[in-house]
Amino acid sequence: MTKTALFIVDMVKDFTDPDGLVFYPQNREVLPRIKKVLEECRKKDILVIFFRHSYRKNKFDKNLISMRPNCIEGTGGDEIDSMLIVDEDKDYVIKKRRYSGFFGTDLDLVLRENKIENVIITGTKTNCCIRATVTDAYYLDYNVYVVSDCVATNDEVVNQIHLTDIRKYFGKVVSSEELFELLEKGEL
Repeated sequence: MTKTALFIVDMVKDFTDPDGLVFYPQNREVLPRIKKVLEECRKKDILVIFFRHSYRKNKFDKNLISMRPNCIEGTGGDEIDSMLIVDEDKDYVIKKRRYSGFFGTDLDLVLRENKIENVIITGTKTNCCIRATVTDAYYLDYNVYVVSDCVATNDEVVNQIHLTDIRKYFGKVVSSEELFELLEKGEL
């Protein structure tokens, strides 16, 4: 196992499926590229961690006060998109109720148990869940790599602003092709 993990953030049906409650076409567009990154990372024995944004059915959650209900467990909306196959024996699936994959989860423990130093981040939404997860990874001293053509939000200007900030302050922003080169060279 390498010292690198791939994060696939919130590529769940409510975000990726045209019938999803908070669907953005941009999420559907990045799915094939994320799938390719997933395949390449598996070839290099990189730990894969899927995040499932998931709210408890019929339970209070402060986030749902100010936003449209979405990703409610039991509705199918919080299920990982079927284009991305979870390997039940090797991959981790971490449910979260806040933007960061670290907040209120055992993510940091999983990474430390697996001696992870580098995290590759893909998924949605660049301005919320990606940004919060990147920030926490940075503060916890992980080396962050965001794959620019494998993240999305509903506004390309907002997407680019957050990628610019991430590149400037929190880690590296690379294309999937640049990532494949780093993997091939054994730099990740």
